Amino acid sequence: MTTFPGSPRLLKGGIVLIDAETSAVLRIIVLQYNPDTLTRKLQPQATGQDGGDRSEALRIKAPPVETITLEAEIDATDQLEQPDRNPDAVQLGIHPQLAALETIVYPTSAALVENNRLAQSGTLEILPMEAPLSLFVWSKTRVLPVRITDFGITEEAFDPALNPIRAKVSLGMRVLSVNDLGFQHRGGSLYMAYQQQKERLAARAAGGAFGALGIGGIP
Repeated sequence: MTTFPGSPRLLKGGIVLIDAETSAVLRIIVLQYNPDTLTRKLQPQATGQDGGDRSEALRIKAPPVETITLEAEIDATDQLEQPDRNPDAVQLGIHPQLAALETIVYPTSAALVENNRLAQSGTLEILPMEAPLSLFVWSKTRVLPVRITDFGITEEAFDPALNPIRAKVSLGMRVLSVNDLGFQHRGGSLYMAYQQQKERLAARAAGGAFGALGIGGIP
């Protein structure tokens, strides 16, 4: 199928997993279709929000807690129309795509086995397993370190072998700021780049905002 030559190139959103120490890219998970909607919520972190000293009412102690929710679709219909070119889709449906997303929130089986070995050998303290750093990529101006907080899958259609061939995936994510990771962490530096980009964008809108309201000098 051909596309209109003047149509803009579509950027795909997705999740990138990196090694926080080396910044090596471990896996790239591209969303098959960009979601139509993306919901973001900001919970301000102010010192006076719980009612206290009035002199603290305007002080902000940390970046807001930002959460993102979206719903993505995964569909193997196009691949199944060309079975010779897509043998995995014929054999497995969308199992691989679902598994790529699901394993973000799983510890590796190797890590589970190793922790069990340590427990069996009498190790008293076993540290929780550290996952790769997840980056939610949504345009060039939004590359955010996140933690997956909610994950839902609705499988909507199946092939004769009961492999899912169409599904909706709902993702809930919490943006990790320097308050969570610190300034020295790779994710902390990525968060700072995100906030600085937001400040640059805000500066481009600030001049027209007050003018549109008819506000000149504020006494």
